[in-house]
Amino acid sequence: MAYLFLAISIIGELIGTSMLKASEGFTKLYPTLLTIVAFVVSFYFISLTLKTLPLNMTYAIWSGVGAVATALISVLIWKEKINTGSVVGIALIVVGVVVLNLFGAGHGEAKGTTETTSSIAQK
Repeated sequence: MAYLFLAISIIGELIGTSMLKASEGFTKLYPTLLTIVAFVVSFYFISLTLKTLPLNMTYAIWSGVGAVATALISVLIWKEKINTGSVVGIALIVVGVVVLNLFGAGHGEAKGTTETTSSIAQK
């Protein structure tokens, strides 16, 4: 269920970002309202995701997929240009998200993590 919430959060972020562009600096009412609603939905569903998945992995997926999809949307919908450097940067983001998911949090607890987490939670 956490990954479904994360997907909804990412979709909300993509809609919010696209509507942010369409709002033209918050000068257009409906795109501005859609921006606010989409980001509220996005943050609500990412907060639900964080009840189950670790923050570092969740945020890496959310921001990584969001960045890649936003770049694609900017090219396909907004007809913006993309260059080789952008493609390389996007590829590095994808590699980073994959590496984090393969070897990052959730793939074995480090010693002492439980004690540190519980002491922080008690403060």
